[in-house]
Amino acid sequence: MNHLAHLFLAPDSPEARVGSMLGDFTRGLDIAALPDSVRLGVRHHLAVDSFTDRHSDVLASKRLFSARRRRFSGIALDVLYDHFLLRHWSEFTDTDQNAFISAVYEELKNNESLMTPDMATTTRHLVSHDWFGSYRDLDNIGYALDRVATRIRFQNSFAGIIEEIRPLHSELEERFLSFFPDLQSFAGGIE
Repeated sequence: MNHLAHLFLAPDSPEARVGSMLGDFTRGLDIAALPDSVRLGVRHHLAVDSFTDRHSDVLASKRLFSARRRRFSGIALDVLYDHFLLRHWSEFTDTDQNAFISAVYEELKNNESLMTPDMATTTRHLVSHDWFGSYRDLDNIGYALDRVATRIRFQNSFAGIIEEIRPLHSELEERFLSFFPDLQSFAGGIE
């Protein structure tokens, strides 16, 4: 799962939501030293990722990608799932999408003291460039994935993966719609 989905599924507190995003920035972090609510968010993040990685619809979706890009299919799906979550938001919550995104942006800005330096830098960019709002558009998903490709430290064929996603879009979306209710149910039971 990518950032928006983690924040959406996280326990309902600003600290837990920050922790749910912090799960991607734990290298070198003493998790035991975090406040309980932040630690809960990190644990939530890890459990959500583990559930996602084993789900049959996610595994089937990864197999749709070409052999040369399959290694990166999980990264592509993470970002694409934020796109699908935005497209089908009202199927999963009564909360107004724009209000949720605005509230999360405020929480991230107000809780930088709980973040690693890398996470603080990333969230500043995320908020100032409205990444979540931009994920509504599939072209922006392609742009985001190409940015990720530039940060991979070895020769790869990840750039341009959106060209594989476009013809698979409907099938990937159907699998997301099958998978996400399972994930939402699982995430709601994590303590």
